[in-house]
Amino acid sequence: MKQKTSVTLSEDVLAGLKRASRRGESRSETIDRLLREGLADQAAHLARVREVDQINRHADALNAEALDVLGYQGDV
Repeated sequence: MKQKTSVTLSEDVLAGLKRASRRGESRSETIDRLLREGLADQAAHLARVREVDQINRHADALNAEALDVLGYQGDV
């Protein structure tokens, strides 16, 4: 469901919006698309940050395990 809203944008933002618009796309459709894309990018970025944080929290144990496994390998 869509809801009507009103926003006030500066002229430079409106110019950028016009440049970002696809052929036949209304201003509302452009804003909707760009917000969706931006929000999806932000969610993906936050997920990557959480994953890196989790890896870093367990880095010492993971590195120790990797060194242990390497110790079982013979010389190549």
